[in-house]
Order: sequence, then structure tokens, then C-alpha cells
Amino acid sequence: MSVACCVFAAKERKTVFIIIDGIAADNMERLQPKNMFDIARKGHYSRAYCGGKVGQYSETPTISAIGYANILTGTWMNKHNVRGNSDIQENYNYWTIFRIAEEQKRDVRTAIFSSWTDNRTVLLGEGKPENGSIKLDYAYDGYDTAPDLKYLKHDLHIYEFDSIVCREAARCLREDAPDLSWVYLWYPDDAYHLFGNSAFSDYYVTKEDEHIGKVWEAVQYREKNFNEEWLVIVLTDHGRDEQGYNHGGQSDRARTVWISTNQKKVNRQFSEPWLSHVDVLPTICRYMNFEVPRDVAFEQDGISFIGKRDIYDLTAYNYEENVILNWKVDEAKGMADVYLAPENKFKEEGRENWIKVATVPARDGQCKVDLTAYKSSLYKFVVATANTHLTVWNPVNPNRSVRP
Repeated sequence: MSVACCVFAAKERKTVFIIIDGIAADNMERLQPKNMFDIARKGHYSRAYCGGKVGQYSETPTISAIGYANILTGTWMNKHNVRGNSDIQENYNYWTIFRIAEEQKRDVRTAIFSSWTDNRTVLLGEGKPENGSIKLDYAYDGYDTAPDLKYLKHDLHIYEFDSIVCREAARCLREDAPDLSWVYLWYPDDAYHLFGNSAFSDYYVTKEDEHIGKVWEAVQYREKNFNEEWLVIVLTDHGRDEQGYNHGGQSDRARTVWISTNQKKVNRQFSEPWLSHVDVLPTICRYMNFEVPRDVAFEQDGISFIGKRDIYDLTAYNYEENVILNWKVDEAKGMADVYLAPENKFKEEGRENWIKVATVPARDGQCKVDLTAYKSSLYKFVVATANTHLTVWNPVNPNRSVRP
């Protein structure tokens, strides 16, 4: 007697993330644009933060290109070194999600749809030897440098770029289905810079949402007609000041951003105050099952908001010749390995001399590290469990008094 059985192939995973520039979270929630909130109704919506930790080494201006770099690298400005929208001197040792994708042993097809060419040529560093000479499979950009560019009143030519970007993104996703895609929309930031919190800005947020709807429809088409499942993330790069015109500082409104995703199963990271820009990269890596070199991963500042989160919120403070590490515990049941780097070789060399200094029960939430054998002005720490790794820097005054 023969037995017939059905084997269902696992669905192929794809990711598209959309950065829409400069929409404050309270305006987003007031308007509740149809498509961005339809994505959230399939999954979740949450506020998040940008700008690093105020007053600490990771404090980061709430400026556009810096925000993109936070998202793309999973690190704050003290690492990726993008410090503004021009004269960008990015440190490519901190890999973007696209370099991680391109470095996989399997074929991963990548795409960018952007009205600003520098997103590909500078922030993603396409073709740069110091960035592994990566090459994206699909690129639809260059509209801002076209020789026949016609400038329109209220910068509406940029809105026209965004229309083209989403049209091409929807077509490419529907027909070619790249594995990892970034869609960038520029105009809302211009609208707010021109008119602040206003009916004009509201109108163009809703118009941009219609563009996003085309991309969302393409994703749903792929899921319905092909053996695929997609991670969709929509977010903004920064908030705004109280009047809506500007941004860049560390006010609550400028630091408050938002994330919409179609993923139903998110962990507590997504709904707690720790959710931030730098959580997007580890989320994509986990969803796509990307392998990340340990030295690259140990520099990343975020936590995946899907899958298990063992620990979170790592802090460090000095106690005589020691550093006390504290973390909060979520689902941790096993051990936590504690690593120390008494320098920052990674910044210049792209590699690090990590030293394992302790292994403790993760549920303890604390570890004391003796620094007497490691003389430095900067100590980097990683606490790693089965499902989570956290990183923190501890700058130390080299002239501090210590006991003999």
C-alpha cells in the first residue's frame, strides 16, 4: 500500500520598507492615511523615537539623511558618521541592510526606488570599494538630477518625482519581486518646511498615501498569486518642531517618529518606549534569515521587533575600577555572555577584538566587569543571549582616580 502525502514548500520571504520624509507622529495619527493605516490594521502601528539617547554619546540630530542612515545601518550617528544632508562622510564599516543582503551566500535581489540619487550612490555606497563594491539589481532614481528638470511652484516637482518612484516600485514589485526593496518619498518634508502644520501639508500626506497604496497593492498581488510572504515597513525619518516647519533638534516632537508594519506577530519591543529607528535593520535580518558577521552585528544598536526578545535596555555606569552593566529581562531563560572591547578598532578597521569577560544567568539582569586589566578611555560592551544582543559604550575619563 502506498501512502500519498502533500508537501507544502515554505513561502519565499520578501521585504519592502518605505521611508516617507518628515511626518510628525501626531499628524500621522490625526490624519490616519488610508493605506498606511491599512498596513497597520493587517499588523501594527506604534510610535518610536529617533535621535539616539539625549545627552549621551549616541545623541543624533533629527535630520533626514542621518535618519535614513540610522535605519539603514541599525546604528546611531556616533558610528555611521552621517552628520547632515550634504558633504556626507559615511563610515561604511557599519554595513547597511543592503550590504548585508549582498554579502549573503544565497542570491538576494535588491532594489531602490528613490527621488534622491544620493540615497543609492552615497548612503548605500553602491560601487564603492570600501563598501564591498555592492551593486543593486534594480535602481529607479536620478529624477532630481535629470537635465530637463523643470522646477515647479512649492517644489511640486519633488511630488512628481515621488509619483514616478511609487509607480516604478509598484510595477517592479509586481513583475520582478526583488527580495529587498527600499522606497523613499521626499515631498512631505518640503510641504512642511514651506507651510508647517497646515491643510496644504495634510493634503500632500494623503496624496503620498495614495502612492503608497500602489506599492501595497503590488505586495498583496504577489502574496495572493505567488508562494510569497512579505514584510512591509513604513516609517518616517524624523518629527518636526511644534509649528511643523523645522526639525533637527532634540525636542519631543522632533524625536518622535512612527512605524507601521503588516506583521501580526511582533514582540514587546514594538509597543514599548524603546522602539526606534535602529530596530528596523535587525528586524529585516531576522525576517529574511540573513547571516550577519559577528563583528558587524555587535556594533548594531537595535533589537528585532519580531521573534523572541530575551533582554533589552542595556546601561553601564562606573564603580571605582569596575563597570556595572544592567539590563531588563523579557523572555530570557538561559545564559548571557558578556564581551568587552577596550578600544574601537571597528571604526577604522571594520573588525574588533572582543574579549568574553563573563557568562551569567540572563535573568540576573546585571554584571560587574573589572577594568583594571584594560586601560582605555573607551570601553565597548555587548551582552548576548540566545536571541538578543545588546551593545553599550562606556567612555571613561582616563585621569579618573582609582584605588591603588
